[in-house]
Amino acid sequence: MKNKRKVLMRSRSGFTLIEIMVVVVILGLLAALVVPRIGPQVAEAQRTAAATQIRSLEDALEMYRMHNGFYPSTQQGLEALVTAPTTSPVPKRYAEGGYLKKVPEDPWGNPYVYRNTNGRISITSYGPDGEEGGEGVNADITNED
Repeated sequence: MKNKRKVLMRSRSGFTLIEIMVVVVILGLLAALVVPRIGPQVAEAQRTAAATQIRSLEDALEMYRMHNGFYPSTQQGLEALVTAPTTSPVPKRYAEGGYLKKVPEDPWGNPYVYRNTNGRISITSYGPDGEEGGEGVNADITNED
């Protein structure tokens, strides 16, 4: 009877330390093979998301221009799409409720940079490094591309 109890108790026990370590090593090897292949795809998806948001901001700015005859000034910024500006030039036919619910941040958590130079608008994300300029994955994303 005692032998049966030992067998039953042994079958109920958990994994050994060696078994757990083997599983951890296998998971580590799999992660080492998969993560480098996913990384560039995540970076490209973020750049695509930024470009899409910039196009949406352009659309909202175009609606603003169609209603008011001009784009918001650089000083008014993209906030003019959320709340009616009170500084010059003040829009006369501002859409009730605004043109956006809120101004989005770029995929890296930074604000988009908006400039209006004599009626020519530019919207820029400085990319993952958050600094103007850059090359490769750190290159700026803009509506002027």
